[in-house]
Amino acid sequence: MRIGVLALQGGVAEHINHLIKLNCEAVEVRKKEELEGLNGIILPGGESTTIGKLLRKTGIFDILRNKILEGLPVWGTCAGMILLAKDIENDNVKHLATMDITVRRNAYGSQIDSFLAEESIEAVANEKIPLVFIRAPFITSVDDKVEILAKIEEKVVAARQGNMLVTSFHPELTDNLEFHRYFIGICGKYAKL
Repeated sequence: MRIGVLALQGGVAEHINHLIKLNCEAVEVRKKEELEGLNGIILPGGESTTIGKLLRKTGIFDILRNKILEGLPVWGTCAGMILLAKDIENDNVKHLATMDITVRRNAYGSQIDSFLAEESIEAVANEKIPLVFIRAPFITSVDDKVEILAKIEEKVVAARQGNMLVTSFHPELTDNLEFHRYFIGICGKYAKL
């Protein structure tokens, strides 16, 4: 399995390390040519506005958006969730806008409001998973095509729509590999289509 991690800005190395632990070929994607031959791509946490600008500057934006719309599995963590959302509250800038969700940026406050939770997410694992939230967004509304995977205090923090997965939190910042394993499973299904 060959999975890319968008490496323009943000938490790249941690995702790469988790993928390697799960015997994937992990590719840092910095140029549009590096999108070829991938079974999936992870859009990491970081600063969504910066990543959005760099996607355009590098020429990756249109190619990546088209690949996602054509079925390339994509997982957006934190800033990656914002990049994939069709709507962002209090922001008229849209990025890839491929997933039928509305998100609220920095919904949990600033860096000092970061927190750790443990939740059971039935679709992903049988045991509780540690969830790390850092300046995290959450989903405020979903289309009926979107499957809600997890909520914290009634706020949607993980969802899936076909080939698109988003999490408010950072599984790559824990030792738990279940979310990466789950995404690899999505990639495997789409590779067979």
